Amino acid sequence: MEEVDERVFATAAETETPQGVLAIGVVPDWTLDGLSLTDPWRIVVLDGVQDPGNVGTIVRTAAALGAAATVALPGTVDLWNAKVVRSGMGSHFHHPPVSTGWDELDAFRRDHGVAVWAADASGEPLASLAPPARLALVLGNEGSGLSSLSRDRADRLVALPIATAVDSLNVAVAAAIILYELCR
Repeated sequence: MEEVDERVFATAAETETPQGVLAIGVVPDWTLDGLSLTDPWRIVVLDGVQDPGNVGTIVRTAAALGAAATVALPGTVDLWNAKVVRSGMGSHFHHPPVSTGWDELDAFRRDHGVAVWAADASGEPLASLAPPARLALVLGNEGSGLSSLSRDRADRLVALPIATAVDSLNVAVAAAIILYELCR
């Protein structure tokens, strides 16, 4: 532990009103191959999700609802961004956040029999489907949705039925509802 004066502390803190404690830690080196594959098995895949608050909330929600990991594809905010970690409320240290690309994810899914479902408003109603034992759930960018790479790799597009007066849900809210439904 090291005590410092307010000026030094302010240069190290990334928030306007820090709580008075900072920590420096080693970022765990989690990979897809290091994940446990106990069925039913779920991972959340983030496709260009850019808001740190949303990503941290998704990491926390995925941990709470039993997902094995949260995977960030290129274009997604850094899973270890300070705002993401704050929003994750400690989940990063027991729920593996993994950054990778589709090439590695494709190889992993082939080797381990993982189906890919992607959330999209045009998809099949989630409640009408029986999820496979091993599933990667892809969530797209807050504004533009799924990338063409994710769309092409999805075995199925799934949707939550919402009122026609509403275009879409916040990605973190959609993730929470879908993960909850997959747990039932």
